[in-house]
Amino acid sequence: IHLATENEQYLSELPEQAGYFKETRIVEFIFLLSEKWHLDQSTRYQAVELLERFMIKQVEQMCDSRGNAKGREQGQRSSWSSVKDQIANTFVLRLVSCVQLASKLSLHYSRVTSDTALKFLQSLKYSYTKQELLESELAVLNTLHFHINVSTPLAYVELLLEVLGYNGCLLPAKPLHQLCVQLLDFCYLTRESIYDTLLKIAIENSTPSKLQIAKFLTVKEDFMLLAVGVISTGVFILSPGHWEQVVEHLNCITGITPQSILEFSYAVVRRIVGSTTP
Repeated sequence: IHLATENEQYLSELPEQAGYFKETRIVEFIFLLSEKWHLDQSTRYQAVELLERFMIKQVEQMCDSRGNAKGREQGQRSSWSSVKDQIANTFVLRLVSCVQLASKLSLHYSRVTSDTALKFLQSLKYSYTKQELLESELAVLNTLHFHINVSTPLAYVELLLEVLGYNGCLLPAKPLHQLCVQLLDFCYLTRESIYDTLLKIAIENSTPSKLQIAKFLTVKEDFMLLAVGVISTGVFILSPGHWEQVVEHLNCITGITPQSILEFSYAVVRRIVGSTTP
């Protein structure tokens, strides 16, 4: 109930730019960096979500302050150009700070120290100091008002798997969990393709309008739908005989319709098949 309420609250306050900083290259960078530093599974998702929320708020703040100072169209164009330059100049530093902060929220794994982060940045030819690294962490914290312990889709996946087990679904728990994590990674890395397919299925049209794309944003950011879709797809691959039973249970638990679950699983499977076809 808590996760569902949190998810609904997030969707009700969704900014128009949501998802902009979840493009494949950014997500891949965070995943590879988390792997390099031996961080746990939840940390990499939390780092992606932190970076996304921080960057959106930072861009809004920068545009507001520069817009107020400039005011007119020409000024706004030069202001946006300046904003983009400033974002580009500090983006890798902010990304590393988000991974650092996410690592500190995990109690079971070693956190990323300043020395480790600084060594990595220096390997990329950045000449940041420890003080600048600390200031970057504080910038993220202040911009997000220290609200950094956000739930990730992995938390939704794991809790729903627990509920399914409690409700009597006899599923291979460990291999299903492992597969769901792999599928969640896959969904993050191929996000645009999966949701593009899902949108076209939903509207039964291969050329969605700008309005339809805008309205679909809440679907793309719905963690509960993502978790349900990942579990459904995992069961379909690993234990297809249980698939209908699991979909029925997921529908009862979350209220997400079997049709929506089916469509999401189809979009994921179609992308998997497409990515493995020569």
